[in-house]
Amino acid sequence: MSVAGALAHQVRRRIVLILVLTMLFVFGGRLVWVQAVQGATLAREAREDRTRTVTVDAPRGDIVDADGEILATSVERYNVGVNQQLVRTYERTDPDTGQVLATGAAAAAEVLAPLLGRDKAELGAKMVGDSTFVYIATGLTPEEWREINELGIPGVEPERTTERIYPNGTTAGNIVGYVGRDRHGLGGLELSMDEVLTGEDGSITVEIGGTGEVIPTGHREEVPARPGHTVHTSIDRDLQYVAQESIDAAVEQFSAPWGAVVVQEIDTGRVLALADSNSVDPGNYQAWAPEDRGSRAVSSPYEPGSTGKLPTFAIALEQGVVEPATPITAPDTIEMPNGQVFHDNSPHETLDLTVAGALQMSSNTATVQIGDMVEDSDRYHLLREFGFGERTGIRLPGETPGVVHPYKDWDGRTRYATMFGQGLSVSLLQNTNMVATIGNQGVRIDPRIIDGTTDGEGAYTPTEPQSGKQVLDEDAADTLLQMMETVVQEGGTGPQGAVPGYRVAAKTGTAEIPDAAGGLSGRLGSYVGVAPAEDPKVAVGVVVYRGSGPSYGGTVAAPTFSEVMGFALRDMGVPPSTEPVPDLPLETQG
Repeated sequence: MSVAGALAHQVRRRIVLILVLTMLFVFGGRLVWVQAVQGATLAREAREDRTRTVTVDAPRGDIVDADGEILATSVERYNVGVNQQLVRTYERTDPDTGQVLATGAAAAAEVLAPLLGRDKAELGAKMVGDSTFVYIATGLTPEEWREINELGIPGVEPERTTERIYPNGTTAGNIVGYVGRDRHGLGGLELSMDEVLTGEDGSITVEIGGTGEVIPTGHREEVPARPGHTVHTSIDRDLQYVAQESIDAAVEQFSAPWGAVVVQEIDTGRVLALADSNSVDPGNYQAWAPEDRGSRAVSSPYEPGSTGKLPTFAIALEQGVVEPATPITAPDTIEMPNGQVFHDNSPHETLDLTVAGALQMSSNTATVQIGDMVEDSDRYHLLREFGFGERTGIRLPGETPGVVHPYKDWDGRTRYATMFGQGLSVSLLQNTNMVATIGNQGVRIDPRIIDGTTDGEGAYTPTEPQSGKQVLDEDAADTLLQMMETVVQEGGTGPQGAVPGYRVAAKTGTAEIPDAAGGLSGRLGSYVGVAPAEDPKVAVGVVVYRGSGPSYGGTVAAPTFSEVMGFALRDMGVPPSTEPVPDLPLETQG
């Protein structure tokens, strides 16, 4: 080999060596970079690629009645899916010989189909493919899932979830409400208390293999779910049932579109029953029209009619301008000083009554005379003090504040109309709370339906009790109660509301309802009262909307009042009245 050739060969060897060393350096550096610098990151990414996190649904809190009876609860359910890659490995064998009888998705479908009530061919088709999770059943009970799990089919996997159930059907459905597919409230307490009822979801994180199976020795991390709080209501389930049955019967009897009942404990404001006709079944709420899913006792304002005379008599008694025996002349028709003309409900001869007698017969012409004895500003103030024109805060969706226009906006006719319950609107809940206030010696305690909550650890937090507010003089309230007892006596407008064995103080109401043409083609009958009158424990309010016939409150609403009030008193263990009914003069000699 020539010297030149040798030198060229030597140069080539050096170049190759340099290239090899360079490559070794690059690969070595890359290896060091991957292991020393990126190692932790790549390992984490690889693990994340093998990791799956499943949400563990937090149980929604229960809703219970005053005795702890379940009104709404969540139960454990399972959705079942199949890993189509793993189910291919299934082998169905003879239990005696161990011989393989069939394999794969078709064999698995054959044993699963009877448990799921499915066609095996249809089920088998759904189990074939390359997906690692396809739903094959939803909403299974734990017992149903255990039967499936015992088959030991690879790739058949559970997904734990919950289902909301309402064991009492329509009873208190208007109060409890209902939830949507996302398990959040859409109506009633399920909606208004959603944040309290909703728990905090947990999670389970595991490592999976290439075909989607969980690696037993792999990473596993579990964050437990925190259940929602239990909501304790003041509702008496048995009383609620009776109230619903009674108002449903009244609505059917008088062919009315709807009716409602409220029962309130007088000295606490606790609502013991709040019933609407045709109450919704929360488990099947879609079958009810949207307007029938809530509580009209809370959300539907109406003119109180003659029950609205009570504030007029109350302020006149409080200011001392009248007493029960004060004489008052009640003509059939009266023209007031400003030229406005008013009539009583039915034609009659001019009557020489007392103020007590005027309330007993619910005379409009007497009431406007009494109302004219006090300032409009004082009467308006008492209406607002009774809670008219503002929401009670009952914590049910859609509560109406009602309407009470400022007295300075009253025209010449409206100022008189408000004296006998027209020209303003209230909810049944507000109207019931008004008579509860009168029965509570003039102390107003706003109605409430939540007694307290219990968290996931069992700690109970009661609702803070209200101290109440004196809105009517105690003597005036007691005197008005005695006068209201005459309404239930023979000759009054509401004897059908009497409760055998108990003294009842009440007031009937009948309000005309405008129709689409602007006429007054229907009436709303109402009845509100307390018992026992000598020491009131319970207030009850009833409305029946647009019943057939005259639809007087003393006819359409009074029987439901009597039935519900009687059950409530007996249910609470209130002893019958023993003191005699006050003997108030009702007429004077003309």
